[in-house]
Amino acid sequence: MSLLLAPWTRLSLLVVLLLASGVCVLLFEPQRILSEGWPPGLPVGTAAVVFAGAYGLGTAALVPRPLLNLAAGALFGVPFGLAAAVAGSVLGAGISFGLGRAMGQDALRPMLRGRWLLAADDQLARHGFRSMLAVRVFPGLPFAAANYCAAVSRCGWLPFLAATAIGVVPNTAAYVVAGASASSPGSPAFLLSFGFIAASLVAAAAVGWRKRHRLARPARPADRGPLHEQPPVVGAASHGP
Repeated sequence: MSLLLAPWTRLSLLVVLLLASGVCVLLFEPQRILSEGWPPGLPVGTAAVVFAGAYGLGTAALVPRPLLNLAAGALFGVPFGLAAAVAGSVLGAGISFGLGRAMGQDALRPMLRGRWLLAADDQLARHGFRSMLAVRVFPGLPFAAANYCAAVSRCGWLPFLAATAIGVVPNTAAYVVAGASASSPGSPAFLLSFGFIAASLVAAAAVGWRKRHRLARPARPADRGPLHEQPPVVGAASHGP
């Protein structure tokens, strides 16, 4: 195997790429889009498509999604903003998942040891759609971190992307509505959207606390075989005539 194809070489390149992306985010300051707006002159539909592409690249580069969702609502309103944000979320998740699987999985999978990590990997392998849907609906783990962690697991592409497309809608819609109504922070739409965001965070913490015992179970049922199936011990004493 050549040096460039070595697992740890690819992982090192991924780490460098993510660090460089983080530095670019700090230098570019994407939050300025909330105050400076989108370049004028583009039709709304075209601008929303361009924004969705930039959104996808931004999430892969570790730009916080809440900031992008607020910008989508402030720039395009609820219908176009929600469509652009959801499309950008799926695009960014796919980019991150592909990068993590191609450049990090081979190096990191041998390090999946311990009961919790093995149980989480087994859950994503057997119930990828359901597990990722829960991660998306109940926020807690950062979006980019969930993407790269799922890439290391045995979760399939289709369950991962399908669960992302469906699961991000509720919280994304709340942020988009908040961004669209940010000019009137006392409006019912703004208050309801932030109330939903707060409630989803509390629900995520409650669900995570109640379901923590599932990850504490052994990942391999063979580790706890029944004792009565062991063969009987034959004594060494002779019972001859």
